[in-house]
Amino acid sequence: MILASLKKNIASKASAWAKKEGLILPDGLALSPTPPHVKSADLSLPWAMTLGKTARKNPLELAKALAGQFVAPEIEKAEAAPPGFVNIRLRDSALCANLKAITLNPALYGVDPDGPKRKILIEFVSANPTGPLHLASGRGATLGDSLIRVLRRLGREASAEYYVNDAGGRVELLGESIKARFAGTPVPEKGYQGEYLAEMAKQAPAEAKGWTAKQWGEHAMKILLDTHKRDMEAFDAHFDRWFLESELYAGGAVEKTLKYLKDRGMVYEKDGAVWLGTSSAQDSEDDKDRVLVKSSGQPTYFLPDIAYHKNKFDRGFTELIDILGADHHGYVPRMKAAITALGMPEGSFHAIVHQLIHLYRGKEAVKMSKRAGDFVSLREVLDEVGKDACRFFFAMRTPDSHLNFDLELAKSKTSENPVYYCQYVHARVSAIFREAAKQGVLKEGEPLPGPNAKFLTAPEERAILVKLAWFPEVLKTVEAVLSPHPLGGYLLELAGLFHPFYEKCRVVDPENGELSRARLFLCAGVRDVIREGLSLLGVSAPDQM
Repeated sequence: MILASLKKNIASKASAWAKKEGLILPDGLALSPTPPHVKSADLSLPWAMTLGKTARKNPLELAKALAGQFVAPEIEKAEAAPPGFVNIRLRDSALCANLKAITLNPALYGVDPDGPKRKILIEFVSANPTGPLHLASGRGATLGDSLIRVLRRLGREASAEYYVNDAGGRVELLGESIKARFAGTPVPEKGYQGEYLAEMAKQAPAEAKGWTAKQWGEHAMKILLDTHKRDMEAFDAHFDRWFLESELYAGGAVEKTLKYLKDRGMVYEKDGAVWLGTSSAQDSEDDKDRVLVKSSGQPTYFLPDIAYHKNKFDRGFTELIDILGADHHGYVPRMKAAITALGMPEGSFHAIVHQLIHLYRGKEAVKMSKRAGDFVSLREVLDEVGKDACRFFFAMRTPDSHLNFDLELAKSKTSENPVYYCQYVHARVSAIFREAAKQGVLKEGEPLPGPNAKFLTAPEERAILVKLAWFPEVLKTVEAVLSPHPLGGYLLELAGLFHPFYEKCRVVDPENGELSRARLFLCAGVRDVIREGLSLLGVSAPDQM
């Protein structure tokens, strides 16, 4: 991986130079692609501008001195550029060596063996088992599952978990709602709506007539949880554990957590209730204290949530990431306060709140589902447009941005459809290899010779070589921002570079075998990175379309 080794080399030489000059380099190595109008370089380093401010020296002069330090096998030249950049051009031979490394073992391209050792638990979706999964759950599933895949590719220890709220008052309320449907009586005022309950009531066994509300609730929850599991399987989102809230009560974890907080002096009693006292704590983001146990003696939903997070830490995880829906903004500061109350270090908990999805059919907004009640179910959209379109569309935006999802665009087989645009590149490369075998340029099963740099000199070819080199860095960016959108954008950019290459550079040419095989090697690199990138997003890479 050319950029990883280059960054090590540059950091070492720059540090030695800075120490000699009595300068302090900024933290981190911020390499970035050069702007499109800079044709003479591939990478840009802005360190000199930061140094210029702190050392009160001319950034351009510092850039010139810094550029002189960068002599490395990967670097063809390094030169200063106003107002204080160091622009670096990579050697063609180094880019081709990187290409060969990709094709030798695509599944290891992007692994970061020198990265931080992390033990992360990501909890996502965690929808109450009181109704079908709605479309927004698909956005949370895409976010969580893609992050798990990328973190594991980088070499981090990451686990996925789905928390099931199967305890408390919602069980009986669900039971009362479905029991009313069974009996043909009005649903309770705050009960659960939606035709799915009527369907479940019709299919209930004969003995259900004598069930209590709790028995009805447990029956309905089991059926609904099974549908959640099937929906997640169809969505290709996987969990290491489905953790039941009832497990916490069965093991006494809720009571033990309350005692733990009492022993730490983090709770107090007032008006017959037990409160978590965090609003006055230094650096607390919560604006008021929270009730843990009501005056009736019943715990609030917050106490088992705290017990669940304590359980995560007790299992050895050092970093917790919760992925939450748009209606959970108020939950974040109180859980951060609870993590502090548990005595866990700052930075051990992070919450990601993803925004709403607005569903369209062309320019027309899609109305709510009659079956689900007041929302569109994930299964309805999955059945119409498929898993690939859902996951790629969800992965293209930052979690904190609203998403307009066009069903017609998601189904279209045109370059306007971003997932089709990327998948088509993979299918086209597969077709190129079939044609190469047909014309005798490459025999079936014959390995390609190493790419010769002298044959891959066209601007379109070099642009692809450089873009392929960025893939591992993009995965690190996904880790840093906790969102797969940089990877979705990268794949679109790579696909965008392949199309002009294909138009301008003839790949299968029996009369020019060496050039043809070099270009086939380049195509193989594009195919492998597109496939690996799509896989990390949970999207398939078809050989034919």
